[in-house]
Amino acid sequence: MTTTEKVAYLKGLMEGMKLDTETNEGKLLTVIADILADMASDMEDLSGDLADLAEDVDAISDDLSDVEDYLCDEDWDDEEDEDAEDDEEEPLFFEVTCPACDKTITVDEDVLNLGSIQCPNCGEMMEFEFDEDDETPED
Repeated sequence: MTTTEKVAYLKGLMEGMKLDTETNEGKLLTVIADILADMASDMEDLSGDLADLAEDVDAISDDLSDVEDYLCDEDWDDEEDEDAEDDEEEPLFFEVTCPACDKTITVDEDVLNLGSIQCPNCGEMMEFEFDEDDETPED
């Protein structure tokens, strides 16, 4: 039995008891019964609103789950891991031979990108020319 049905039953009892609504007590009980009826109606409205809200929260939860699945997708994680690995790669070193003294020195990619350096053995300028596609520079 719902609250509204209980209030209706209470009003029926009051009518069955033939309360005099002109007395102070009768007026008081009538007002209390009316207030209870209003409260029961408000509770039913809130209950309906709560059910609608619960459905909306479920829908939002489902949507959020879809977003989490997309963001946590294995392919996306792999790409992120590859990017992190690219950032942490060991520097590349190259061996170059000085054309003047014929000594071989080891330089890293940053030195090669300078375009030229002075040979640490004889002081001769060594110039580097290479294509971006080449894996080894030409001296």
